Formats: sequence, C-alpha cells, structure tokens
Amino acid sequence: MLFKYTGFDKDGKLIKGQLEAESIAGLKAQLKHKKIIYKTINKDNPSIFNKFSLRRKIKLKANVLSSISRDLSIYLNSGISLLNALKLISQRYKNDSKLNPFFLSVIAYMDEGKNLFTALQLQKIVELPEFYLQSIKISEDGGMLESVLVELADYLKEQDKLNKQIVSAMTYPAFIITVSFFMVGFMLSFIVPKITAIFEHNDQALPGITKFVIEAGNFVNSYYHIVLIFIITIISLSIYILKNFPKVKYKYDTLLLKLPFIGSLIEIGELSRFAYMNSILIKSGVPVVQAFKLGSNILKNSVIKNLFLSASKKVVEGEKLSTILDNSKIYKIDIAFIQAVAIGEETSQLSAILQNLAELYSTKNKDKIGIFLTLLEPMFMLIVGGLIGFIVIAMLLPIFSMSF
Repeated sequence: MLFKYTGFDKDGKLIKGQLEAESIAGLKAQLKHKKIIYKTINKDNPSIFNKFSLRRKIKLKANVLSSISRDLSIYLNSGISLLNALKLISQRYKNDSKLNPFFLSVIAYMDEGKNLFTALQLQKIVELPEFYLQSIKISEDGGMLESVLVELADYLKEQDKLNKQIVSAMTYPAFIITVSFFMVGFMLSFIVPKITAIFEHNDQALPGITKFVIEAGNFVNSYYHIVLIFIITIISLSIYILKNFPKVKYKYDTLLLKLPFIGSLIEIGELSRFAYMNSILIKSGVPVVQAFKLGSNILKNSVIKNLFLSASKKVVEGEKLSTILDNSKIYKIDIAFIQAVAIGEETSQLSAILQNLAELYSTKNKDKIGIFLTLLEPMFMLIVGGLIGFIVIAMLLPIFSMSF
C-alpha cells in the first residue's frame, strides 16, 4: 500500500511525502528509521497502473538472498539477537527502494512479537521461495537457524554460479548468431545486388544456386521489416506458449531430454538441484515427504519435476523413493542416483547421501558445461563460415564462367 504522511524531521522542519508499506505498522517503522516524527498518515489512492505494480512482489536474485542469509548466520553466531542482526543488515540496504521497506517490514512484525518465519510470510514486498520459508520455519522451531542459514546461503550461491555459467555458455552463441545474422543480411542487401547488376548487364545464364541467393537477397531487401517482425513474433509467441500451456511445455521438455548431450546436461543439473535442496530440508528437520515435494517444486524441467512430484505422493503411502523412481514410467533417471538413494534409505543416512550426490552431479554438470562451451565455438564458426561461404560461392560461379 502507498501512504502519504506529514511530520517533522530531526531538525524540526515540517515535511510531507509518500512511502510504500504493507501496513501502518510497517510505515511507522520506516518513519522511525528515517528519524521522522509523523503528524498525519493517510492511505494514498494510486492509479490503476500503480495498483498493479504495488501488488507485485519482487524476486531477489540468488546471490542477494545468499548474501543476506550468510550475514544473518554470522551475526547470530556472534551472539547478536535475531532482531538486532536484521537491523544491522538493513543498514546496508537503507538506500535500496525495495529491500529497505522489506527489512523494515520484517523488523516491524518482529517488534510485535512475531517470529522470523511469520514476519517473512506477512511482508508483501519480496517473494521468497517456498523451500526457503519452510527451511526457516523448521529451523526456528528446532533451534538450528544459524546452521540452516549457512546451508541455504551455500545452496543459493551454487545456484547463482550455475545460472551465471549457463548465461556465459549462451552469450557466445548468441553473439555469433547476431553477428552472422547481420553479416548475411549485409551481404544479401548490399553485396549481392551489386554483383547481380553485373550479371544482368551481361545477360548471362545463372546457376540454380546463384538464382536462389539472388532471390533471397531481393526478398530481404523488399520484406526485411516483415522478416524482423515475424522473427520477433515467433520468439515472443514461443515464450508465451511455454509459460502458459503446461502440456506444450511438457512435450518441449520431453524433447529436450531426448537430445544427445543436452538431455544429459539437463538431467544432471536437475538431479543435482533436487539432491542439494532435499539434503538441506531433511537436515533441517523437514519431514521427508514434505521435503520431496518442496524439492520437486524448484525443478525447471517439467518431466523430471512431474516424476519427483508423483514420487512424493507415493512416498506418503509408504513406498521408498528409490523403488518408485526405479519403476517409474514417466522418465528413467540415472540408475546410479537411484542406487545411491536406496543406500541412503536403508542406512537412514538419506540427507548425507543426497548431499554427496549433489556435489557429485554438480561437478559432472560443470564438466559437461565446459565441454559444451568448448564444442560450441568451432561448431558455430563452421555454421557461420559455411553460410557465408555458400553465398560467396554462389556469386563467384557465374563470374568464373563469364566470357569477356
């Protein structure tokens, strides 16, 4: 909600302004933090656009949430109370338009006597992952908040590294594709028409390959704006369909898992994510069934996500996860993962086994991404070189056969 206020600053000067807060208590906490003595407080009536924007919670980047979690655990281990630790961390974000209200809101709720989990749930500014909230809840009840915060910080840091690695992996191909697109467009728009004029002047018979390139050049020159709109529309429509049509997303994810190398890369990444998250949740005291469900919800591939969600429902009935995964017809995951989980279930060391699996698959994933990056460079160079070479050859063939 947006509030308007009038009050006095630390110098006694009358001031007025507006602040975003989820409650009057949250607003008062912000004003207290700014050393403003309020005189009047009124709810503002925002426009339709602002109403929409105010209802939307922001999502924190993994590295930011990791940093906050780690700092909080350090303060708690130093003997500082939870409330004072949050106040200390909030000082670092006092100029952040979103995080400052978030901290002040959480602090205001905790000043009212609520615990951290409840305060995080009630605040309306930042959208926190469900697994994060559940880990905080269980760890607070079990008196393990400091250690669980460290585990969560490590997990989020690893996810941030992985995300950056994936972005890095896609940056070079995106650059090559963009450059090749403009190079081909330039050749078809400027180079090919000039050479075509020479052929027309000599009234020369042209090979089929040359005619194809010339027609492509004419098409690009005449309809380039339509081509650009078409490409942008296709990309936007594809993203929209994948986000809003689960059945299409499921088929798309199924296809990805069947691709050589790419499928293995996706599976290993998802198994690493599931294992790491569940090792933290189970270690924090979250019941195994609930941990499996929460761990499944963070997965990105809908096929593997559906596999583990389905398995979590059967675990409630008393079946073992390893048995369910082994007999599943949804998707056959790595047998080594199933066997390791079976050992963890038999020895009651599932959390430790899952942590080891997470580290193992994380290392495998990094190695595969490294190989993928190594292969991408020559592959794209070959594609771009082949495409440009095709155009050059198509233009040179008639020149070589030209009779002067």
